[in-house]
Amino acid sequence: MLSLGIDPGMATIGYGLVQEMQDGSLQATAYGVITTPPELPSWERLKAIYEQITALIERHRPDHAAVEELFFARNVTTAITVAQGRGVILLALAEAGIPIAEYKPNFIKQAVSGYGGAKKSQMQEMVRILLGLEAIPRPDDAADALAVAITDIHSLRFAGLADE
Repeated sequence: MLSLGIDPGMATIGYGLVQEMQDGSLQATAYGVITTPPELPSWERLKAIYEQITALIERHRPDHAAVEELFFARNVTTAITVAQGRGVILLALAEAGIPIAEYKPNFIKQAVSGYGGAKKSQMQEMVRILLGLEAIPRPDDAADALAVAITDIHSLRFAGLADE
């Protein structure tokens, strides 16, 4: 199974593709970021996000996708902007017919590190270890997206075991 994890945003969107191998191990097949220039109007940025997510889907053909849910305690303006980007991402995935899961940040931390209050550095190191990478994936948004994909695969494994 190939899962596409996405850390949503407007300026920077992290993506990570994680493949579950036949032996149950996990392998990062691709990761990186999609960026949009802040000087562009929001509608152009949203269009660029949509087009780049669509191209990513066409290039890698993931079996499943997962998107981090939003959590903003203070800045409502930022939350609205990120939510717009997240909506476009969900639309691109839905139009491609890819099953989508959504995970809260604390759930992702629990699934990857075993602790829902893990710090960013702990999460990055666990992503590196779980995927057998030599270095922590950069930038941070890409590492976050890989964590979302790892969570997705773990959750789907658990759901499969629960059904048996």
